[in-house]
Amino acid sequence: MKKGRIFSGMRPTGMLHLGNLVGALANWVRLQDDYECFFAVVDWHALTTGYQDTSMLREHTRQVLIDFLSAGIDPERSVVFRQSDVKEHAELHLLLSMITPLGWLERCPTYKEQLQQLSEREITTYGFLGYPVLMASDILVYKADTVPVGEDQLPHLELAREIARRFNFMYQPVFPEPQAKLSPVAVLPGTDGRKMSKSYGNAIQMADSPEAIRESVKSMITDPARIHKSDLGHPDVCTVFAYHSAFTPELAEERRAECERAQIGCVACKRQLADTLVLALAPVHERRKRLESTPGVVESILAEGADRARPVAAATLEEVRAAMRI
Repeated sequence: MKKGRIFSGMRPTGMLHLGNLVGALANWVRLQDDYECFFAVVDWHALTTGYQDTSMLREHTRQVLIDFLSAGIDPERSVVFRQSDVKEHAELHLLLSMITPLGWLERCPTYKEQLQQLSEREITTYGFLGYPVLMASDILVYKADTVPVGEDQLPHLELAREIARRFNFMYQPVFPEPQAKLSPVAVLPGTDGRKMSKSYGNAIQMADSPEAIRESVKSMITDPARIHKSDLGHPDVCTVFAYHSAFTPELAEERRAECERAQIGCVACKRQLADTLVLALAPVHERRKRLESTPGVVESILAEGADRARPVAAATLEEVRAAMRI
């Protein structure tokens, strides 16, 4: 007996990194056993900040799907698809945009943050402002009652609940109010200690070779106050320790004690982490290799996923149209 229905998605703005793996994908893999899961590559969302250059959008979509599958998402147990293949997302987005007050969108904290962070891009567009309504539509079109998110996405999910409540009150009770399921792993920093981001050049990609992983770990920022091996360490400000905690939580306290007591130097600690990451990613790399060597498998999975998602979304839209009398 499944506990409920989940929807979650990722934008295809490039290949996924270890932050995506530990912050979302690993959790998705676990949730497959207990929930009815819908996982999408949300390519329309990529247009909200990347509409000017779409030359790599199809290839990035393909690569993100391979990352999904390499992490352990099973298209037999979960519905895995491309957002734009299910046009009901767009129709529901249009209908919900008619009832969403402009003030709700303008007060969304991530809207203001991204306007500042991406000030070099022209993103003061209707689509960018309405991004949370499209996200709400992605969730509500499947009547998902549970959404695995990071803390930074909580304002968007609260807006989805507000939109669902407003629709249910104005017309008929069609939508459940989706609840958050927070990832058990905190945000993984980039190799320089900042937020992991492809644009910062501080990300370790899921597809990186063992050699590339070792080079990235070598470059990681450690405790700035620890100059000599004999200096007592402060693991809570060390990027390397954050990775140890994420990938080997059962050994985290042992690693902490070694650092705080100066029983291990930063070079040796990095070497331990590199070995851990290479070992942890070996099955991911093996699955990716098999997928890339099988022509047409990605396209087939996307097509089959859309065929499974479309009837569910269409049934919801029938209810929506009836409730709105259109």
